[in-house]
Amino acid sequence: SVDLLFPDVGELCGGSQREEDYAKLKNRIEELGMVEKAYQWYLDSRRWGGCVHSGFGLGFDRLMMYITGIDNIRDVQPYPRTYGEMEF
Repeated sequence: SVDLLFPDVGELCGGSQREEDYAKLKNRIEELGMVEKAYQWYLDSRRWGGCVHSGFGLGFDRLMMYITGIDNIRDVQPYPRTYGEMEF
């Protein structure tokens, strides 16, 4: 996994690569005492043809903080994020 840290903002981006090894996944499920049947669909996807894949998430609001120099994330959010603030 990877994290991209920016000064005065913190973590701007985080990413990782999924484990694709069927045996490792199966062993870990057993080690943690998880119910294998609940994850069989995922194990099957690893066994029958998944490919190596990765992903990341970018904190757009934090990027805007860095670009604008604004200290409070609430001042750069494009829409309100407080409960009850918006009607749907």
